[in-house]
Amino acid sequence: MTSSRKTEFPRCPKVASRAAIARAARVSWRSGKNGASASLSGTTRRFASFGSRDARLLIVGLAPGLRGANRTGRPFTGDYAGDLLYATLAEFGFSDGRFDARPDDGLTLIDARITNGVRCVPPENKPTTEEIRTCRDFLRATIAEMPKLAALVTLGRISHDTTLAALEAKRSASPFRHGGTYALGPLALFSSYHCSRYNTNTGVLTPDMFRGVFAAVRGYLGSRS
Repeated sequence: MTSSRKTEFPRCPKVASRAAIARAARVSWRSGKNGASASLSGTTRRFASFGSRDARLLIVGLAPGLRGANRTGRPFTGDYAGDLLYATLAEFGFSDGRFDARPDDGLTLIDARITNGVRCVPPENKPTTEEIRTCRDFLRATIAEMPKLAALVTLGRISHDTTLAALEAKRSASPFRHGGTYALGPLALFSSYHCSRYNTNTGVLTPDMFRGVFAAVRGYLGSRS
C-alpha cells in the first residue's frame, strides 16, 4: 500500500503530499442536489477526458474541481461551473441527454470533448507554474490523439496559456481575452472567461457572454461541414 501511494503521483510530489493529508483527514462531501449524495475519503485523483477522440471540438478547463470532478469522476460535474457549461453545450447541439450533475446521468457529448490543463486538483486550488508545465504533456497528448480536431475553447487565462504552449504557439500573437478567436495552423482557438461561480456572481462572465463563444464555435464548425 505504501509503495503504491508513493507512485500514485510520481511527477507531482506536492499533489501526492496533499492527497496523503486528505486521505488521513478522510474528508467527506455531500451534494444536496436532487437529494443525491456522494462521499469521498479524501482522495485526489487524475481524470480522463470526457467525450470522443473523434470530436472536432476540445474544451480545455483549468483543473478538476475539489467538490466537482474530484468527487464525481467526470469533468465539470458536481459544481456550478458544470451547470453553465453543460447547459450551453446542450443549447448549441454539443450534448445529448439530461445533465443531472452525476456521472451516471446518461449525458453524452456530440462532436465535443472536455479535458483540463491540469490533471489533478491543485493544492489550495491554485496550480503552480511547475504543476501546469508538468501536466502540459498530458494536454499535448490529448490534442495529438484527436484526428478530426478543428477547434478549441479555452476556459480562463491559465487554460489559454498552457494550451498555446502545448501547441507551440506564441502568447504574444494570441493574447487571452474573452471572445478571442485565433487561427493556429489548421486549428481555431476560442478563448473565454472561466465559467466559475465567482466569475458569474461578480458579473465578469454572463450566460450571454458564454453563449456568444459557443455560438461562434458552432458557426465555425458549420462553415467547415
